[in-house]
Amino acid sequence: MKRLLLSTILATGFIGTAQAAETTKCGSVSIAEMNWASAGVAAYVDKFILEAGYGCDVDVVTGDTMPTFTSMNEKGEPDLAPEMWVNTVQKPLADAVREGRLIKAAAILKDGGVEGWWIPKFVADAHPDIKTVDDALKHPELFPAPEDPSKAAVYNCPAGWACQITTGNIFKALKAGEKGFSLVDSGSAAALDGSIANAFEKKAGWLGYYWAPTPILGKYDMVKLSMPVAFDRAEWDRCTSVADCADPKVNDYPVTDVSTVVTKKFAEKAGIAMDYVKQRQWDNETIGKVLGWMSENQADNEEAAEYFLKTYPDIWSKWVAPDVAEKIKAEL
Repeated sequence: MKRLLLSTILATGFIGTAQAAETTKCGSVSIAEMNWASAGVAAYVDKFILEAGYGCDVDVVTGDTMPTFTSMNEKGEPDLAPEMWVNTVQKPLADAVREGRLIKAAAILKDGGVEGWWIPKFVADAHPDIKTVDDALKHPELFPAPEDPSKAAVYNCPAGWACQITTGNIFKALKAGEKGFSLVDSGSAAALDGSIANAFEKKAGWLGYYWAPTPILGKYDMVKLSMPVAFDRAEWDRCTSVADCADPKVNDYPVTDVSTVVTKKFAEKAGIAMDYVKQRQWDNETIGKVLGWMSENQADNEEAAEYFLKTYPDIWSKWVAPDVAEKIKAEL
């Protein structure tokens, strides 16, 4: 009887240990590596933490907003999109969440995706009266055009980008042309970045559209100017975002909800790893610094993720339980 009781206790112990171990593992997981820097870094941060902290077997797959969303919604794969810019899929995502196919986890960018008109901080410091876009437009002499420094310029997005349309309409509504400015189409993302780098190299003024988080704003210290009005969604849909709108009104840019999206299948199998996905957030300043380091060191997404984990343990350790944090630190 004693031997039977002992064997029963041991068996129960083994089963309990196995079940406990099982709850800390989430099996095979596929993560979308979107084709922009902040999302790519986030994918590898998730890969490292899910593997080292929770025993997941992670496969990183190539992704982009619409193809990834469509595949997750229709096929249930990949399991996880770390950085989904919700405004681009707002209605179908809301439907998928309501119908139980997808789940919105943490807003990975706690301050959202930010768009607007920016100037270099050295210009803002030298001219503390410039705090708004209207203030900047009073000083065309500070923002020379690239082809003719005697004229002023506002830099726009490359052709084909949605922000080229919105910035063009806001430029027109502000009557910036009447205030001595021309709207400069940058031609490409590299050219837009190059114009900022050139301005800092020459300590020259620069005024134009940009967004965060991005490597260029992590590398160069820029100040976002406020618009004279708040964001108006109805006006945005009516005209601001419409090409060749005849009567644009002054409008601000929206702050975009940037969240992690997972499939129902992942949420069900992930166990306590889902707690991490619900907690994981960072701010634009932090990820901007990581992207700036990434650019300066010509690092890839995986290297930048490791840099973040080594440099900012005070941030990511709050996303996980203390024992999980120790496992992750041991792997770094």
